[in-house]
Amino acid sequence: MSANGQVRVAVTGLGAVTPLGLDTASTWQACRDGQGGVQLITAFDASVLPTRIAAEVKGFDAEAVLGRKEARRSSRCIHLAIAAAREAIADSGLDIAALGDEAGVLVASGIGGLEVLERSVLTLHRQGVRRVSPFTVPAMIADMPAGMIAIDSGAKGPNFAVVSACASGAHAIGEAAEWIRRGDATAVIAGGTEASVTVIGIGAFNAMQALSTRNDEPERASRPFDKERDGFVMGEGAGILLLEELEHARSRGARIYAEVTGYGATADASHITQPNEDGDGARRCILRALRRAGKQPEDVGYINAHGTSTQLNDAAETRAVKAALGESVASTVPMSSTKSMHGHLLGAAGAVEAVITVMAIHDQYVPPTINLDEPDPECDLDYVPNQGRKASIDFALSTSFGFGGHNACLGFQRADAG
Repeated sequence: MSANGQVRVAVTGLGAVTPLGLDTASTWQACRDGQGGVQLITAFDASVLPTRIAAEVKGFDAEAVLGRKEARRSSRCIHLAIAAAREAIADSGLDIAALGDEAGVLVASGIGGLEVLERSVLTLHRQGVRRVSPFTVPAMIADMPAGMIAIDSGAKGPNFAVVSACASGAHAIGEAAEWIRRGDATAVIAGGTEASVTVIGIGAFNAMQALSTRNDEPERASRPFDKERDGFVMGEGAGILLLEELEHARSRGARIYAEVTGYGATADASHITQPNEDGDGARRCILRALRRAGKQPEDVGYINAHGTSTQLNDAAETRAVKAALGESVASTVPMSSTKSMHGHLLGAAGAVEAVITVMAIHDQYVPPTINLDEPDPECDLDYVPNQGRKASIDFALSTSFGFGGHNACLGFQRADAG
C-alpha cells in the first residue's frame, strides 16, 4: 500500500497489435524511430470514398492465432484483442487460470465487430434472413472481446466492457485499476480493441468530414498540431495491460514496468462531437488524474496527447494542458501524439497509447509527433516534432477524449519512483 493506505497497482505485462507492429516491441521501436503506419486501404476497394487511406494492421494471421474455425466465426476486433492479451499475459508470467475469480477482464471497444454487422446486413438484403450467420450477434457486440479473453485465459473474476467512443480504452484501464484498489480483483487484463476500417466505418466518418483526405501522401496525412492538418486517419489494433496488485507482483518477483497512480474521468456536457473550445472538460480530467496520483503539475515528465490531427481537438487540448498545468509549466513538458504514426484507433486508442506511455517511462524516451512541419499558432507547446528524444520521466499522463464529451486521463509512475 501507499503512504496514504491506498492499494497500489502495477503494470506487469504489455501486449499490442498495431499498424506499427504485431507486438509491443515492434510497435514501440517504430514509435521511437518515428515510422508511420498509414497506407492506402487494402481491406476493401475504397476508390469511391473521399478517404482512401488508413492505418491497417499488416501481416496479422487470425487463423494462426485462433485456428480456422474460431477465426471465421468471430470478428477482427476479437482476433486482435486475444493476440494482444496473450502477449500481455505471457509477458507478465502470471498464471491467470490459477487466480480464478481473482483475475478480471476489462477490455473496451468503441464500435465492436463492425465488419461482421456490415457483412450481415448485406447478406440479409441480398440473400435473405436464412443466410444470416448465427454468430453475427456474438461476433459484433462490443463486450465479446472481454468475454473471449476470459474464455481463452481462464479469468473468472469481474468481466465486462466499457464504451466511451475514443476514450474507451483509457477508461477501461482506469476502471480496472479501481477494481484492484477496492479488492474486487488481484489482477486485471485491461485495454481496448478496434477494427473499423470498413466501407461503412470510413464512409460514415467521411460524412462527418472528420477524416483526412490526403490520399496522395498517406504517411504524411496524420499531422497532429500542424497548421495543415485536415482530419484524423483511422487505424485499427489492440492494446492490453496486465494490471496487478503491487505487493502480489513483488511477492512473485514480477517485472514491474510502471504503476497506475492517476485516473481522471469527466464529461464536457456540451456537444455530441465537438470538445469544449476552451478545453475545460479535458482540463478538469487532467487535474483529477493529478490529484488522484498525489502529483503537482511540475511532476509531469511527459504527456501522450490525444492529438487527433483535427482542427478542433488539437487546439482545445493545447488550451486544456495549459490551463491544467499552468502555461509556464506546460511549455516545458514534452508532449507527443503517436497517432501521427499509428493513426486513430478509436476505442483502442487510449489503450495502445497507454502501452506506449508505459514504454516511454520504462525506456526514458519520448516518441515524436511526426509530420509536424509548421505548427498551428494555436498549438504552441513542445510536441517533440519529428524526432524522439531521451528524457527523465518519473511520471507521465496519457489523455483520451471521445464523442459524447467523454474525457479520460491516466497517470503512470516509474516503478522505482516512490
